[in-house]
Amino acid sequence: MYSFKQFIKPEDFVPRTFELLPNKNGKNYSWSSFGKDCIAGIIVGIVALPLSMAFSIAAGGTPAQGLYTAITAGFCISFFGGSKFQIGGPTGAFVVIIFGVIQQHGLSGLITATALAGIMLVLMGVSGLGRFIKFIPHPVTTGFTTGIGVIIFSQQVKDFFGLPIESSAPAFFDKWAEYVGAFPLLDPLTLAIGMGTLVIIILVRKIFPRLPSAAIGVGIATIVCYCLELPVETIGSRYGGIPSSLPAPTFPHLSWTLLRDVFPAAFTIALLAAIESLLSAVVADGMTGDRHNANMELTAQGIGNIMSAFFGGIPATGAIARTATNVKAGAVSPVAGIMHVVTLVAFILFFAPAASAIPLAGLSAVLMVVSWDMSHVVRFIRLIRRSPKSDSTVLLITFLLTIIVDLTFAVGIGMGLAMFLFLRRMIEVTNIKLENDELITELAFGEMEKKTMDEIMALTRKDIEIYEITGPFFFGVADMLQNILAKVAKKPHALILRLRDVPAIDATGITALESFLSQCRRRKLRLIICEIRSQPRKVLEKYGFIEEIGPENIIDTLEEAIEHLEK
Repeated sequence: MYSFKQFIKPEDFVPRTFELLPNKNGKNYSWSSFGKDCIAGIIVGIVALPLSMAFSIAAGGTPAQGLYTAITAGFCISFFGGSKFQIGGPTGAFVVIIFGVIQQHGLSGLITATALAGIMLVLMGVSGLGRFIKFIPHPVTTGFTTGIGVIIFSQQVKDFFGLPIESSAPAFFDKWAEYVGAFPLLDPLTLAIGMGTLVIIILVRKIFPRLPSAAIGVGIATIVCYCLELPVETIGSRYGGIPSSLPAPTFPHLSWTLLRDVFPAAFTIALLAAIESLLSAVVADGMTGDRHNANMELTAQGIGNIMSAFFGGIPATGAIARTATNVKAGAVSPVAGIMHVVTLVAFILFFAPAASAIPLAGLSAVLMVVSWDMSHVVRFIRLIRRSPKSDSTVLLITFLLTIIVDLTFAVGIGMGLAMFLFLRRMIEVTNIKLENDELITELAFGEMEKKTMDEIMALTRKDIEIYEITGPFFFGVADMLQNILAKVAKKPHALILRLRDVPAIDATGITALESFLSQCRRRKLRLIICEIRSQPRKVLEKYGFIEEIGPENIIDTLEEAIEHLEK
């Protein structure tokens, strides 16, 4: 049985950067390692540059917000994190939820939700929940990530094709109805830029997989548009460019009404951040053989999101693609993540005017590739075909609700369905059955001693009836116990409950036992419980049930229980 102390340890809250400090064994970090981290950080910074702006634009924010988030949250996640290789920043998982928050509550609502989600993440880390986030059902995570990918793709159609739509409808099917009506008016030049960027990204990924394909694709598209002075929409024409300095920190305006309104969205942001960051850390562990600290990682994610809110940014989490790039680029410590932040800061300070020429069609192409990677279309179809019907149902419902309703609702319903199916499976594996006939056969084929004969006689006279419970005894199966008295013989003088295969019991199970004990006493039946395992015994002692039934009626073995009743 696990204790709380197993999940809360002092070493769980030591950032991995502290391992680089000199100790009694000497230096842990060398100039050679620093050089490797610098190269990896610059490469990851180049990869993160277009993605940070693109995700922010897709979510309804500005390019500058994406960069500010990658800088502030990225630094905190690398410096305080529990993974040596984690790279934090805006990701596609948040696009849908951020877009909805901005639509309903504006930018102040988003900043409040981001800060609130950060506080939730810190609490998750401090309370030791980092070890449990990984147990969220796979059909739920697959369903909503695939749904997010489809929504991101649909949001890019307008800029990719250059459709003359001022603002797209928020609903998925309404949005596509607008697209169909506007397709005859698409801009061929914008489409050519988008298609060209898409082809370049795909070719670079296939031929030169180590190179930053998104940065190369957007860079070539920007140079072509700038040199040829093509009349396509750019970051500068829509957003007025990117500021060449970092913003001053501002404290979010808080009110109880706003906190209440954005709380569901903040919870979803915190849950998504926890899931994606820990998945990213697991991927890095698999690539390097390292072992991340889940609780410290969640704490760092929370700090990063709080700081992002202070600088007007958007939610952030560990980014799987950027983290994998960091590992492949040769990173050896969290310093690489810090250097990726330095690279982004250098871009803002020295190259911000160049961002004005980036075509939005090029960024749309980047997000279309991201949406394909998130959707995992082939794996999604394979899972539906090969998974049990119950899992396929949860996956499809979560996927459809993500697209049709919203992500918060989809995750809630998906988790509810997964829990319901889990309970149903637990009920199916839990059983309460009469053991007398099987025990008689078992005893009869043993050595026929006087003790064995007495046991057989006791069982065949129906003086004793033995029921064995298999599986966890929780609220889903408590009702089974209430049906036993309706099945027992009319005049047994004792009942034995054999609990050798009951690994755990909850409060409802104990309540059912108490009610069962009362019914037995009203019918003047002696109740014996035998072969209790450690967890159920501790729980029964804590609730006072053992004192109520009497310690003499809790017996270690079945043979001793039968002998006790015969006496």
